[in-house]
Amino acid sequence: MRILFIHQNFPGQFLHLAPALAARGHDVLALTDAGNRRPRIVRTLCYPGPDGPEVPGLARTYARACDRGARVARACAALDAQGYRPDVIFAHGGWGEPLFLRDVWPDVRILTYAEFFYRSTGLDSGFDPEFQASDLPARVATTARRAHLLMAIQDADAALAPTAFQAATFPEPIRSKIAVIHDGVDTDLLKPNPAACFHLPGGRVLRPGDEVLSLVARNLEPYRGYHVFMRALPAVLAARPEAQVVIVGGDGQSYGGPPDSGTWKERFLDEVKSRIDLSRMHFTGRIPHARFAALMQVTRVHAYLSYPFVLSWSLIEAMAAGALVVGSATLPVEEVIRDGANGRLVPFFDVEGWARVLAGALADPEAQIPLRRAARETALRHYDLRTVCLPRLVAFVEGAGRQQRAG
Repeated sequence: MRILFIHQNFPGQFLHLAPALAARGHDVLALTDAGNRRPRIVRTLCYPGPDGPEVPGLARTYARACDRGARVARACAALDAQGYRPDVIFAHGGWGEPLFLRDVWPDVRILTYAEFFYRSTGLDSGFDPEFQASDLPARVATTARRAHLLMAIQDADAALAPTAFQAATFPEPIRSKIAVIHDGVDTDLLKPNPAACFHLPGGRVLRPGDEVLSLVARNLEPYRGYHVFMRALPAVLAARPEAQVVIVGGDGQSYGGPPDSGTWKERFLDEVKSRIDLSRMHFTGRIPHARFAALMQVTRVHAYLSYPFVLSWSLIEAMAAGALVVGSATLPVEEVIRDGANGRLVPFFDVEGWARVLAGALADPEAQIPLRRAARETALRHYDLRTVCLPRLVAFVEGAGRQQRAG
């Protein structure tokens, strides 16, 4: 069958699914933003970038989504004029790309990736009063971001979310459309490796058994708990004089706004640097995935914090590598980690609790072995790419195609 993927940053969440479907003999095509420079893993076409002025105010997110959706629709209409008609379209709903697909192909089966549905209270918005406003203007601004998400999932024949928490953020009347299937983790690549090594920027090499504490985020920012982690470090490093801290992530913002000045990284490092041994702090910036895997194989304790928001792939990958993960007791993390069974959980804002649990785990690695083994078992049983997730993802898409042909 003909399967069209649409994602402004393709492959995105379709990294493994698109080539797997192509390998099964389907005609797979991707449509992405012209500015996307990521490697092409299947045949890929581009739709043009925006050419109009920004719309200010509360309508900005919806206007951007409509503009992008219209550009996608025009590109699809051009494909239709050339004789191309897909059996299934799988688009990410987050940026408006699926909004006008029905105006091009009214009867094609449309699937949407339902990653997250914003709410003005109870999820990420207003969760951290130190950096987020929770007054009426802030709540209104959050609610204004939802219109295109509702339109995308309403027009879709079915939707997919990677976790039950993320599916549950969508309103109850449409939640029945959403299947929960994780994108999957390559547990053959992410697995314990006693011969692993991680080279620090200064030349030192870390190996399994070394006292390593790690934190990883796309960008070092409050959404992923960088501030809480940094505030816990003085007590951790005082209690563990041999510990080495490796922090991976960029200096920008993936979620939320920027600080008043400088970067979040600088702000929270400045807050604690007079109380820590900076020679034991190692900021790597962003690193290739192979280096990330090596770090997860050598780390003694890996910290993962998140607002009630989208779950990072890195959490599951750390568990697959056999790392001991100390996670925040927030809903997306609690779906994966059970305290004392396959990891540890600490309330997000409990700086003293973070210091105590991190230092304790660093001090007694032998006691953490059952948790590390259970963590990998969790990854194998529920999130393994080849045996669990990819077969379900393929069946999800192929099932939609069969329904289209039967219709």
